[in-house]
Amino acid sequence: MKLDFSDFHMAAGCQADVLVHPTTPWGLLSESDRLTDVLLVSPDHLAPVPCCSVTREKLRDGYQTDLTGARRQHAALVDALQLAGVKAHIVAGSPELPDMVYARDAGLMTPWGYLPLAPGAEHRRRESRLLADHIGSLGIPVLPQVANGTVEGGDISVFRDGLVLIGCSGERTDEAGAQAVADLFERQGWRAIIYRFDPHFLHLDTQFSALSCDQALACVDVLEDRFLSDLAGEGIDLLPVSYKAARRLGCNVLALGDKRILAVVGAGLAGPLQNEGYRVTEIELGEFTNCGGGVHCLTLPLARC
Repeated sequence: MKLDFSDFHMAAGCQADVLVHPTTPWGLLSESDRLTDVLLVSPDHLAPVPCCSVTREKLRDGYQTDLTGARRQHAALVDALQLAGVKAHIVAGSPELPDMVYARDAGLMTPWGYLPLAPGAEHRRRESRLLADHIGSLGIPVLPQVANGTVEGGDISVFRDGLVLIGCSGERTDEAGAQAVADLFERQGWRAIIYRFDPHFLHLDTQFSALSCDQALACVDVLEDRFLSDLAGEGIDLLPVSYKAARRLGCNVLALGDKRILAVVGAGLAGPLQNEGYRVTEIELGEFTNCGGGVHCLTLPLARC
C-alpha cells in the first residue's frame, strides 16, 4: 500500500513511500504489544520550563531541579526497562533543549517507520530533527516530517492495530497537525479519532493511556462525553483515575506488554491495576513529574512485537 505524504515535507534523510516490511525489527502496531526497544534522552539538561500547569504550580511553590536526583531516577527507569527485557537506546541531551528528555513528543513510531512531528512549543522544535537523525542512524525508516500545523507525540496513541487516537488542545497539537496525522493513518485503512480538550491538560497522555488492546487508564471525570462514547463504541474498557491522581501523572504509564506496566510512584494506582491482573513496577520520577512529564513522556517506543 502506498503512503500519501501530501501533508508532510521531506527532511534530510527522510524516505518517501516507505513501508516497513513485516519482518523488520522496528515499528509497532499498538501501545501495548510487547516492548523490545525504546529510546530515551539523557536528563543532564533537565530544567523546569513553565509551559504546563503542573510545572507552573511547582515553580510557584519554589521547586528547583535536582540534577543528581534526576540522573539517579532516570537510571532507575533504564534499569527497570532492561530488567523487563527492553533494550534502551540513550541519546545525549542538549543544554538548549531542557525538555528533550521527554522523548515522546518529538516523533512517533508508526507501523511504517519513524514519523518526525512538529512540536507546538517553540523551544522544542529542534528536537524532531535531532531525534530523527539518531533514529535514522539505527537503520529505522524515517518518514517525511509533518508539514501542516503542530503535533506532539504525547497527544497520539497508536492504540491497537487499526485504531489511532489523537488529542488536540489547540496549543501543543492544533487542528492542522492532528488532521495531518489522522489522514496518514486513515489512508492506510485505520480509524483515527481526534479528541479535542482544554490545553490545561497539556497532552492526551496526562488523561488517558493504553493498558492493553481493549483497556486503558482514563481520567473519566475530565474526558468529554463524546470521546467516552467513542471509546465505548470501540469496546475499550476504562479504569478510572481521579483528577488528583491524573495531576500526579497517574495516567502517564508505559505498557510493556504481557500485562506489565511501568508507573510513577505516588499516584495510588498500583492496587487497582493489580486487581485487573496487571503486574506493576512503580518508579520514583519526581524530578520529571515536577517538570510536567511521567514515564510515558520519557520513553519513545521503537519496536513492539
